[in-house]
Amino acid sequence: MIVGIAFLFIVETLRVYLIMPMPGSQQADTIDLAYWISQNIQWLRMVGLLLVAYPAYLIIESRKRWPIIGLATFTFCYISIYYLFNYKMEADKMFYQPGVKIFKPFNGSSIAANKLILGISMNGIAKAYPIQYIGYHHQVADNIGGDPIIVTYCTVCRTGRVFSSIVNGKQAQFRLVGMDHFNAMFEDKSTKSWWRQATGEAITGPLKGQSLQEIHTEQLSLSAWLRKYPASLIMQPDTTYKDKYEKMDAYDKGLSKSDLTKRDSGSWNPKSWVVGIDYNHTAKAYDWNMLVKKHFLEDSISGTPLIVTIEKDTASFHVFNRSIDGLVLRFEKTTNRNYLKDKNTGSLWNADGKSIEGALMGKQLPTIRAYQEFWHSWKTFHPGTSK
Repeated sequence: MIVGIAFLFIVETLRVYLIMPMPGSQQADTIDLAYWISQNIQWLRMVGLLLVAYPAYLIIESRKRWPIIGLATFTFCYISIYYLFNYKMEADKMFYQPGVKIFKPFNGSSIAANKLILGISMNGIAKAYPIQYIGYHHQVADNIGGDPIIVTYCTVCRTGRVFSSIVNGKQAQFRLVGMDHFNAMFEDKSTKSWWRQATGEAITGPLKGQSLQEIHTEQLSLSAWLRKYPASLIMQPDTTYKDKYEKMDAYDKGLSKSDLTKRDSGSWNPKSWVVGIDYNHTAKAYDWNMLVKKHFLEDSISGTPLIVTIEKDTASFHVFNRSIDGLVLRFEKTTNRNYLKDKNTGSLWNADGKSIEGALMGKQLPTIRAYQEFWHSWKTFHPGTSK
């Protein structure tokens, strides 16, 4: 009887403990064990119940008061744990996708211009997704110009990623299943594989090793995005989740009160902000505090010269290849923080990496994909990174 009771409690607890942010649960490499338990939970429950069934029958037949009270107590506790872990603590029971998705241009939008967004431009259409909203939902299934996408955000890692939701030639449906090493995981409905949000890689299940196609996105203020794409559509709040959104209001600026999501204002601490670049199989991180202080950082990665810039709103950042027609540019500040001047020709460049004045007028610096996230996340999923 004791063995059966312990077995049932252990498998129910481990199924949730291993994939939720509980003390000690996210540090070990237990994802395959977590997946095996999840996929075999019905059989494991049956084994546990079989171990309990015969002793329980004998207790009932004995008609002894205290053993029956003990059995009733166990039954109540197990039902409570079962309900808690399956209907309250499941990730997709805590964070829902929006029931309605409404997009409006800025002149009809309720979103403030200083809000942080993930911006996507493809198929001639631009869309902006406020992080305050997708941070709660964790994922928003959408399409742009007929191409299905999944817009994702993990608040514990501060990682925004957008992927095509086509898996092996078919559109997949995903649900939030939990997290591994503090990063959100999604399960596709057809194969039950688990996909890591920060990289788009299937880390366990039948499709282990495959990766979703990542779609380029920019994280910046809505006003900075609209400067580039004034006709952009903007995701509006689903009023069903008004209270959830309000709790995310301070997240943009790193002022969340949760230990899991609040910012460490120092540099190179687990919750410090960095700009991460993974280019030509080389990863590098740049300290956000240093970027704010210096306005821009010049460097190179895999032999490619680059510049990391931040706008005067100290929220919108960009990374560009600073080589134009074989000329490696060096930059200097101007009186306006949203503009830089290259030392080579004296040309003036705006925040979007375009020269608006001088010998290089009309030239556009190529964009290099970059991310803002917590240092603990970047170094975990880019173990060879430099800084």
